[in-house]
Amino acid sequence: MDDVDFMRQAIALARQAGSLGEVPVGAVAVQGEKIIAEGHNRREIDRDPLAHAELIALKQAALSLGAWRLTGVTLYVTLEPCAMCAGAMVQSRLTRLVFGADDPKMGAVGSLYDLLADERHNHRVQVERRVLADPCRKLLEEFFRELRTQKA
Repeated sequence: MDDVDFMRQAIALARQAGSLGEVPVGAVAVQGEKIIAEGHNRREIDRDPLAHAELIALKQAALSLGAWRLTGVTLYVTLEPCAMCAGAMVQSRLTRLVFGADDPKMGAVGSLYDLLADERHNHRVQVERRVLADPCRKLLEEFFRELRTQKA
């Protein structure tokens, strides 16, 4: 499997989140060629501001590995992470992030900030941007279009 295959898995999780009324963001944590954790947004379901797809996947990955240091782990996520999630990636010593759609309003991996490349941190995360960006973006656009239609 490659980056595109794992991102497709993240997109499937994002669709699952959207079907539950959550903002459709999915994340898959991979070590080697093996998926060790996954998550999708659950903020509404859990009534938890921390229930972002990335944080759920990072926590599951740590539990799976039995360690908080996620060295050798790649996280695939459908949307550019926010500052909270990017900070968790630095803190967890994640090796690599692959994301789909840019987030011009909240993105902290190049759009508004670039927390993962900040030289003041003791760890930097390798980043691959815009893998399957169009389908990731379209999923979000469709979700918010439908939400606006329901409110009108």
